[in-house]
Amino acid sequence: MTYLNLNQLSAKLGGRSRSSLYRDIEYGRIPEPLRIGGRLYWVESQVDEALIQRQEAA
Repeated sequence: MTYLNLNQLSAKLGGRSRSSLYRDIEYGRIPEPLRIGGRLYWVESQVDEALIQRQEAA
C-alpha cells in the first residue's frame, strides 16, 4: 500500500492547488485522507480507483 502526501497528490492530479484538492474531497471526487502522526496521507490505490470511476461516469 502506497501513501501520498499532499504534494504528491497534487502532482498526481496535474498540479492542483491545496484548496482545489480540499474542494474535491468535500464533493466526494477523491477519498478522505488518513491522519498518521499529525499528517494527512491518501491511499494511492483509492485515489486511482476514484479517478477511474469519474472517468467511466463521464
